[in-house]
Amino acid sequence: MQRIALLGVEVDPLPLRELSALVAQAIERGERWIVANHNLHSVYLFHRDPKMRSLYRQARLIHIDGMSLVWWGRILGYRLNRSHRVTYVNWVYPLMAQASQRGWRVFYLGGKPGVAERAAQILRGRLPGLQIRTHHGYFSKDENERVLSAINSYRPHILMVGMGMPRQERWVVDNLEYIQANAILTAGGCFDYVAGVIPTPPRWMGRLSLEWLFRLGSEPRRLWRRYLIEPWFLVLPAARDVSVRLRGRLGRR
Repeated sequence: MQRIALLGVEVDPLPLRELSALVAQAIERGERWIVANHNLHSVYLFHRDPKMRSLYRQARLIHIDGMSLVWWGRILGYRLNRSHRVTYVNWVYPLMAQASQRGWRVFYLGGKPGVAERAAQILRGRLPGLQIRTHHGYFSKDENERVLSAINSYRPHILMVGMGMPRQERWVVDNLEYIQANAILTAGGCFDYVAGVIPTPPRWMGRLSLEWLFRLGSEPRRLWRRYLIEPWFLVLPAARDVSVRLRGRLGRR
């Protein structure tokens, strides 16, 4: 399926298997691709943060990481289904298994000190042969050059930047010319889930599009604004979507 526009942003409706295949393509070709994603929170930030917009302009792939976007796309008439939503809770293990099988080196940057390494140990235990290194995301501007040196000396095929939105996107934009990796993934706190620091939403809640409710209940102080306030600011982009689709249908008559 071709790239489509929803709520003023562009997304690539890619199932997990196809997304993984495209990451493999970037590595096999020796190219450098940014693999970004969109959910309602990132859409909200996109319309307010110039560096977020810069990141998405440079992204080779922008997968959907939010059932709300899938449902909105369906309302607009796009042939989307649940398979077009790829969240890192579902993708991280298949991706790491693929890396282990193909001998790819993975570097994860993000999380509190010790958390990412704990997640890496869990992954190594499940996937013998997985080549992975980590560095926490709590470093200063003065330490940034040292962090980049650690990444580039390892020569990762996959760099996962998990520092939360919009910090991870800003960091990639600011340092892109220095990063030596084939696939640069803005991965959020996925290793927090692997390490067990944040509880993983039950998969039945994911199937019912209720993961947001689980997360809100788990971290209300941090997430109340994201889930209860930010969506209201997307009413205008939603109205524009409806207007564009209506004009398109009228024009075809």
